[in-house]
Amino acid sequence: MMNRVLRPVFLLPIALLAPLLTVAQIQESGGGPGAGILKGILTDATTQQPLAYATVTLFSLPDSTATTGAITDETGAFELYAKPGKYYLRAQFLSYRSAFKGDITVTQNGPATDLGSIALDSDATMIDEVVVRAEKSQVHFDLDKKVFNVGKDLANRGGSAADVLDNVPSVTVDVEGNVSLRGSENVRILIDGKPSGLTSFGSNGLEQLPANMIDRVEVITNPSARYEAEGMSGIINIVLKKDRQQGINGTVDLTGGIPDEHGASINLNLRRNRFNFFTNYGLRYRNSPGKNSLYQEFYSGDTTFITDLRGERRRSGWSNNLRFGADYFFSPKSTLTSSFSWRRSNQDNYSLIRYNDFLNDLSNPTGITRRSDNESEIEPNLEYSLNYKKTFEREGHELSADFRYQDNSEREISDFREQYFTATGELSGQPDLEQRSDNNESERNTIFQLDYVQPFGKDGKWEAGLRSGIRSLRNDFIVEEFADNAWQTLPGLSNNVLYDENIHAAYGIVGNKFDRFSWQTGLRVELADVKTELLQTNEVNDRPLYLNFFPSAHLNYDLPNENALQISYSRRIRRPGFRELNPFSAIHRRPQLLGRQPQPQPRIHGCLRNRPPETLGKRLPVFVCLLPVYHRRYRTHTSATVRHLCYHPPDQPRNAQQLRI
Repeated sequence: MMNRVLRPVFLLPIALLAPLLTVAQIQESGGGPGAGILKGILTDATTQQPLAYATVTLFSLPDSTATTGAITDETGAFELYAKPGKYYLRAQFLSYRSAFKGDITVTQNGPATDLGSIALDSDATMIDEVVVRAEKSQVHFDLDKKVFNVGKDLANRGGSAADVLDNVPSVTVDVEGNVSLRGSENVRILIDGKPSGLTSFGSNGLEQLPANMIDRVEVITNPSARYEAEGMSGIINIVLKKDRQQGINGTVDLTGGIPDEHGASINLNLRRNRFNFFTNYGLRYRNSPGKNSLYQEFYSGDTTFITDLRGERRRSGWSNNLRFGADYFFSPKSTLTSSFSWRRSNQDNYSLIRYNDFLNDLSNPTGITRRSDNESEIEPNLEYSLNYKKTFEREGHELSADFRYQDNSEREISDFREQYFTATGELSGQPDLEQRSDNNESERNTIFQLDYVQPFGKDGKWEAGLRSGIRSLRNDFIVEEFADNAWQTLPGLSNNVLYDENIHAAYGIVGNKFDRFSWQTGLRVELADVKTELLQTNEVNDRPLYLNFFPSAHLNYDLPNENALQISYSRRIRRPGFRELNPFSAIHRRPQLLGRQPQPQPRIHGCLRNRPPETLGKRLPVFVCLLPVYHRRYRTHTSATVRHLCYHPPDQPRNAQQLRI
């Protein structure tokens, strides 16, 4: 009788997926009407065996912007959908050198472009016989997330949190430290399930966290109602190690690398009766060189202004990370934990950019500009947390309460100099332009969170929780220019901004399992209050309160040989961030300032995805067409834009539906 009931249940996810499989395949950021198709296969250059679950990313030319990406299936095959244009492709896989394929042209409504077989060379080096013993990183799937147990994997040992994430499938970290999940940088990064000062300002914070402090990484591409609704592409949760063995124990690590990247870290733990004391300290130094290029064309009537940019940069500096705290065990099932974290990084960054200007075409050069930027950056972070956890007799029955206070700041001081040359490389006689900027940012964040989990029946459970986040940021930004033998403030670029964000949330989740079929559904409610104030002009943008509901649902059907068929849905939001509400928050290159729209609105989207079994196509050929499906539908009124002083592209409200198969 049970088998008869399960047959329609098993067919339900397939019935839900069938309409999606007949829709035109449109990539998340590269698809649309008239999109072209790129396909190919990744193989091992030595064995010619296909590389399954490797990452493929497509970059547009000439600006090298990542437009879309994919994961190869178990046969090494991939398909991408992109708008007409010129591109190049990068293929990556763990323990292999990245492979690039350039000169790719996509035409509108044209036939699929077959890139053929792309071979990746192994990144291994033959050495004398060495015996190596280490824990292998293990991966397992929960109903609403993928968990990567870092353990003592030698591929991660000695690196930073950024290195660990770069080894996680579907996650990429570029040379600047920007983290992308499935090709999108709009991802929420948490430390122990909570926001952290490591990710408050910019993208360098993860370099301060040593890899040996990380226990596991949770990738949540379609988060349930348990998690914050912020983050369109999903959530990456970094869980730190917690050692509670009796007595004194610890580890010491020393690392070195080329280009200069050196570090040392120590982990100590002392357990005595009801008390457990722990401390971690890490010290790192790095000196990272880099290059970049950019080609731009600006049109004004029949005239074309061309800029060919070539840049070199160097980022170097020290970072410190100290964490200590204590656990007090009221009983074996009741624990109070208090911890304090201090982080500080000092960086000296230098960049030199050469602008080659042309009129109408590259055979008509008009001049050369060289702009240097000498920047010093100081980033101290303080964080205090207090956590209480109570477990009950039944496994999975628990109550936890968490308080967290963060005080983060960052100061960037830059000295700019521009020199002007003729088209032949001689000094033009025009005086050098000297500018300097001082950007001082601070953030205070207070978080209260309460979570309760109650099992019922054999495999069922329900969850409920409350969360309040009170966040206040201040950005004091000043730009000066040397003229008439004195430094003069540029009033159009300098400002002092206050940003207050209060978000209060409540959620409920219920789930159960019947034989091979498990399900979970939930609802999260968030009330947001955001206020922005420009102190110099006394302008206040006091936005009205807005209430949003975020449902989620996850279905799972277990198959033989540890396979599973999953389908999930969630509703997410992307609220305008602090930098998007700040009129001018940075000055970068000669023609470019980073600016924002005056009234950006939150963007909400629904996400539907499935995870087919890894070997289903081998055992059940009738289902071989079930590829991973990712469907996103979002709505927005307007979004942030980058404004150029010499060019203002139009920005129109957008409504879109996106489907990725």
